Amino acid sequence: MLRAQQCGVREIALRLGRSASTISRELRRNAATRSGTLRYRATVAQWKAERAAERPKTAKLAQHKQLRDYVQERLAGALQDAHGKRIPGPDVPWKGRRHGRRADRRWGTSWSPEQISRRLRLDFPDDASMRVSHEAIYQALYVQGRGALRRELCACLRTGRALRVPRARAGQRGKPFITSELMISQRPAEVADRAIPGHWEGDLIIGLNSSAIGTLVERTTRFTMLLHLPPMVGHASGARVKNGPALAGHGAEAVRNAIAAKITMLPEQLGKSLTWDQGAEMAQHAQLRIETGLAIYFCDPRSPWQRGTNENTNGLLRQYFPKGTDISRYGECELDAVAATLNGRPRKTLGWKTPAEALDALLSDAQLTGVATTP
Repeated sequence: MLRAQQCGVREIALRLGRSASTISRELRRNAATRSGTLRYRATVAQWKAERAAERPKTAKLAQHKQLRDYVQERLAGALQDAHGKRIPGPDVPWKGRRHGRRADRRWGTSWSPEQISRRLRLDFPDDASMRVSHEAIYQALYVQGRGALRRELCACLRTGRALRVPRARAGQRGKPFITSELMISQRPAEVADRAIPGHWEGDLIIGLNSSAIGTLVERTTRFTMLLHLPPMVGHASGARVKNGPALAGHGAEAVRNAIAAKITMLPEQLGKSLTWDQGAEMAQHAQLRIETGLAIYFCDPRSPWQRGTNENTNGLLRQYFPKGTDISRYGECELDAVAATLNGRPRKTLGWKTPAEALDALLSDAQLTGVATTP
């Protein structure tokens, strides 16, 4: 219908939420040719699609041994040392389900289906029969009845999933308390250029037994504050209560209270915004905004570089709070001392000033500017 209305390929793609190349391929592949020209008709296109999808149809990997061996070798080939000796790795039997947490995984060359598909063109440039799409490899692994490849080879994929996750479900990741208006893409430009102080980045540092501390770093001066998040009474002393409080001490309410306590101690001009990852500890961000006036923004999923200042500071803090150690043994006094130590270190990015000196200079300038502009 859209094609009959003289809509272009890109306009059709935009309205249907598909790639323009997908629309172009559909118009070309399933067009009617009886009139001697390519004209797209819905009835003819449907007939062609149904005919192309008729089964049973022998999968290419099932009938092409050389291609099948190539794919299996790149998926699950044995590791070799510098002398060509095979290294078997851990003995992990196939159980028909995904590997568990903190468990050995099967070793293999573990090329992705896309890497295999693309590499075939380089290794066999003149052999058109040595071609297979990455989707065909996935279907050979996961679709029952098309199992040209051994089922257990899916353990060699990066995810190791025994069942394939639909793309639509994978796209639904994210937290329900985060809306598009709160994403980092909506953050004002003044935050990115670091010219104006008062914009913070935050995160948690996790230690042994779910112990944690919070970190707040000011983007312009790199001034750091640490949040004391002690475990609550009853932590690690019995069975967990479903939907009960976060006894580890870094639940949404505890983090909100800790941030509010620190931010409200600062001058008003230093409480403009806070950027955090999508952790559940920020589920009460709306109330935090009301209490402190902070504008809250969230990074994209799995994008720690969007809080680069905070990630760098967390790396410095790991000198004092190494991974695998119990952070809950430190009180607020010790955390303030560590923060003061970092704030007293000269930084190259600040012209070898310390974060504390840089913050004091900005506050002094702001006070002088305020006095000068007072009528």
